[in-house]
Amino acid sequence: MYFPSWLSQLCRGLSRPIGSTPQPILGSLSRSLVLSSQRRIPEFSSFVARTNTCGELRSSHLGQEVTLCGWIQYRRQNIFLVLRDFHGLIQVVIPQDESAASVKKILCEAPVESVVQVSGTVISRPPGQENPKMPTGDIEIKVKTAKLLNSCKKLPFEVKDFVKKTETLRLRYRYLDLRSFQMQYNLRLRSQMVMKMREYLCNLHGFVDIETPTLFKRTPGGAKEFLVPSREPGKFYSLPQSPQQFKQLLMVGGLDRYFQVARCYRDEGSRPDRQPEFTQIDIEMSFVDQTGIQSLIEGLLQYSWPNDKDPLVLPFPSVTFAEALATYGTDKPDTRFGMKIVDISDMFRNTEIGLLQDGLSKPQGTIKAICVPEGACSLLGKLRLECADLLEMRGMVLRDTSLFSFLWVVDFPLFLPKEENPRELESTHHPFTAPHPSDIYLLYTEPEKVRSQHFDLVLNGSEIGGGSIRIHDADLQRYILATLLKEDVKLLSHLLQALEYGAPPHGGIALGLDRLMCLVTGAPSIRDVIAFPKSFRGHDLMSSAPDSVPSEELKPYHIQVSWPADPEAEKSSL
Repeated sequence: MYFPSWLSQLCRGLSRPIGSTPQPILGSLSRSLVLSSQRRIPEFSSFVARTNTCGELRSSHLGQEVTLCGWIQYRRQNIFLVLRDFHGLIQVVIPQDESAASVKKILCEAPVESVVQVSGTVISRPPGQENPKMPTGDIEIKVKTAKLLNSCKKLPFEVKDFVKKTETLRLRYRYLDLRSFQMQYNLRLRSQMVMKMREYLCNLHGFVDIETPTLFKRTPGGAKEFLVPSREPGKFYSLPQSPQQFKQLLMVGGLDRYFQVARCYRDEGSRPDRQPEFTQIDIEMSFVDQTGIQSLIEGLLQYSWPNDKDPLVLPFPSVTFAEALATYGTDKPDTRFGMKIVDISDMFRNTEIGLLQDGLSKPQGTIKAICVPEGACSLLGKLRLECADLLEMRGMVLRDTSLFSFLWVVDFPLFLPKEENPRELESTHHPFTAPHPSDIYLLYTEPEKVRSQHFDLVLNGSEIGGGSIRIHDADLQRYILATLLKEDVKLLSHLLQALEYGAPPHGGIALGLDRLMCLVTGAPSIRDVIAFPKSFRGHDLMSSAPDSVPSEELKPYHIQVSWPADPEAEKSSL
């Protein structure tokens, strides 16, 4: 039986010293906040009914009396069983003598995945019966006493990583799926990386961890928001897409450096890399420029990066938005492989082929292997990825799964034409993003040409972070909202007012924690790095949420449900 040594790697990460001497931060205000000079390996058996975990015992423990708690992984011929906990596996010898009949009965009759407590002696395995694939493979436990803590009824699936389960079944019985080694690894690694991020931001760089409200008001633009009814007729809260406004207000309030592991909500269809509720590492700083934020994030990722991965090389490379589209056909390129889109327009400037002449004569017309009117590089970008998929299906290795290729994409346009009405503009990032200083004059004449101080962080072709320098001038913010974006400024009157009271220059970024962990662990979906995720359609299959509510419970909120004409047809479409 093989058990990966992931937990020992996590422990080594936890025990790595932060610094040789305590370092005070934030001057006299925070002299009591100092760095610990050394970290200890966690004591997993403190405060509980066991003396050790199943995965920690070795030959050095021979002769010790131990008490273990865990799940029965499997049993062999009623002579041995393997006990499992979060730390690993240990072989337990079931006593065969008459004097221990009660112990044998408990351990032989308890179904697989039942929870038991055993006490006994650590002994060596007989010669030739060692298992080098198990960290505990040189030893076993000679049981003296046993207690059945809870029996397990027939399982809907085996709790083993190599047993294939449908995602629907996994989500319906998520509490069983969480017992798998892979889910344990994913969630514990996530916890460790978040802890290291807190250390880096708060202990090393003076950030303040601040919780912001979940009940807020509707924000103009952006994704759809979840509404929460209030007891005031016709008035609703909104669940925030992000703490964007709050973190800017914290900068106005003089907090200087803000950080939060923030829960965010978007009422949009689920995809493999999205959830209706998700988590982001949210950061804001005063008196900072784009380079400062990028350097902070590079250091943050390097500091929190798992020890079992190759170390990150800084600084991350950077390309402009225009370069990314021209070279890769996308603003989030996968740079682990080449196959760049090549502009061959100059080779055909004097061609007599009508099709090619026509392509080159169009605005921004280019020839990049095929004729692309209007410069539609996104099609070639998709073709590039499709070619990579086909080549890898035939055995060619293009995208090294162990390689992590970070890339900054900068100089995005401040606005894009609305899809439903190209004559109107919408924010590329969000309406609080500051324009590029060199392009501010274009705001009043050709706003579609203005570049923004917005930047994205891309990893292996997936956007894992987005940030910007914010607008801190109330008049400029009001002009962009009201005149260019045609938004109702009353919805943001509190923010506009705050900017008039000495708002400092500020900027920030948010890292998508779920997507980052999905890439780090190599999981096929972000649902594999979230303890209790929603299904592809945004449902909680375990608890059957969302659920109906009796009409009498809706009365205090002054709302009622308008049922579709054909409820069965509506259900079948979900």
